[in-house]
Amino acid sequence: MSDVKTLVVGHKNPDTDAICSAIAYAEYLQAIGNKNVEAIRCGEVNSRTDFVLRKAGVSQPRLVTDTRLTVGGVSRRHVVGAHYDDTFQEAFNKMRNEGLRSMPVLREDGSVEGMLSMQKMVELLLPESNQEIQPRQIKTSLSTICHVLGGRFQHAVDDESREDLVLTVAAMSAEVFKDKLKEYPAEQHVVVLGNRPTIQESSIKYGVRALVITGGYELSEELLKLARKNNITVLISPRDTASTTLLMKCAKPIGDAIWTDFISFPENTLVESIRNEVLQKGQVLFPVINEQKKMVGVFSKTDLINPKPARLILVDHNEYAQAVTGASDADIVEVIDHHKLGGSLSSREPIRFIIEPIGSTCSIVANMFKQAGIEPSSKIALCMASGIISDTLFLTSPTTTEADKEILTWLEEVSGADLKAFAEEMFAEGSILKGSSAKEVVQVDCKEYDEDGWKLAVAQVEELELDHFWPKKQELEEALLEMARQRGRDFACLLITDITKHYSLLLTVGNEQVIERIEYPELMPNLFELDGIVSRKKQLMPVLLRILSGCPRGF
Repeated sequence: MSDVKTLVVGHKNPDTDAICSAIAYAEYLQAIGNKNVEAIRCGEVNSRTDFVLRKAGVSQPRLVTDTRLTVGGVSRRHVVGAHYDDTFQEAFNKMRNEGLRSMPVLREDGSVEGMLSMQKMVELLLPESNQEIQPRQIKTSLSTICHVLGGRFQHAVDDESREDLVLTVAAMSAEVFKDKLKEYPAEQHVVVLGNRPTIQESSIKYGVRALVITGGYELSEELLKLARKNNITVLISPRDTASTTLLMKCAKPIGDAIWTDFISFPENTLVESIRNEVLQKGQVLFPVINEQKKMVGVFSKTDLINPKPARLILVDHNEYAQAVTGASDADIVEVIDHHKLGGSLSSREPIRFIIEPIGSTCSIVANMFKQAGIEPSSKIALCMASGIISDTLFLTSPTTTEADKEILTWLEEVSGADLKAFAEEMFAEGSILKGSSAKEVVQVDCKEYDEDGWKLAVAQVEELELDHFWPKKQELEEALLEMARQRGRDFACLLITDITKHYSLLLTVGNEQVIERIEYPELMPNLFELDGIVSRKKQLMPVLLRILSGCPRGF
């Protein structure tokens, strides 16, 4: 099974059925063992759906308006990072354990200080002979050196302070060694040597900063007394001189190795927009940053070569025109719907594709629970009941089937709710015409269609009465026209439905030849009376499609 999360999503401008069927189907899939699935939404939740979710005690699905691949989507979230005060040894160990060549260096607040590369650290430990930084010089504390060596102090003086130290190995005669000490101030020397009392004594008398005695040997009591008198630290290393020297070089902090001229990307950056840029860069690892400028992940060049696309399950629609942005680039793995076949959808592999001639997508999902012998939670049962009530106008719409009635009876038992009372409360929950701007009204439940070369948009609002329509008619017409222009629609209309009287008004804009062919009674220009019409899908759309099929594009 793919490690990419499967997203269950309804259509743009989602209604109650789209939101609730997505939530319910995600729970169904989890109940049968698919845990890597999540319900999302690709539009805002309208007031009635919000009421439903609040009454059911269900959170709104996460808003995802674009499923195209982003750097946040392809990034690795469990990231090993370094910190400014880490030693070379600590950084090396992190990289070795994780198989990394580079890693981010993080500040305390989670933002990125810079990048650290294995190559840069090696260059600093083994620089070219003509470079100013010499491998003998290290800026660190004696306590850090002791930690890296796994050693112990025989005597310690101010061991926590970070200092400029010079690593000096006493692998020479006493006379040559004395000359060697003169190259740097005495208080910078950290002398590494074995059990060589003569050199030990010379170093102490010269006033070096510290002695590192290798091989686990200790200073004699006499020399230790002299070291204490001269405030010289004595550190005992359990390792031989060669190993001790190498590890001491790795005791310095990584600050000098941090690369601050790095490239990072916001997590919503589209992969396709930066792929070529990234592949041409010398940087091998790229931090991904959230809106708070904190790192949330990293990606490498190889992560962009063949990234796994989003996996989508579409509910309550079956065509790209209504789908979340990026659906055409995703793997569509299932479709569950109760609308006509749109024809534009395609998939990479055979998929489950369910379209039932039924009143609600929630009816289909609820029946899956029932047939599988799985009882949904009471809150999910209420969500599915709400989707059915909304789409069938509580079983009064002509889209209603016997299957909807049967499944709604079952959901009432499972939810424990009085659905008649709930439906009345749900439909009374606010007027979209009263509580929303004209722009919001024409977009709150708007579906787009591409038919016979025509591009149309059909919006619908359901009200308990139409009193709020008339004062807003002119604004609604202007908003509808503006939406049609912005979305490149040839024709757009708004169906305003009185759910108590089973009566609708149809406000239209766009191509005049299309509008002229509408046969419903015309109350005034661009406004028609539709007595007994309440269903966009089953009653209005067939009429519009018949008009368009007889009206060639460009007529």
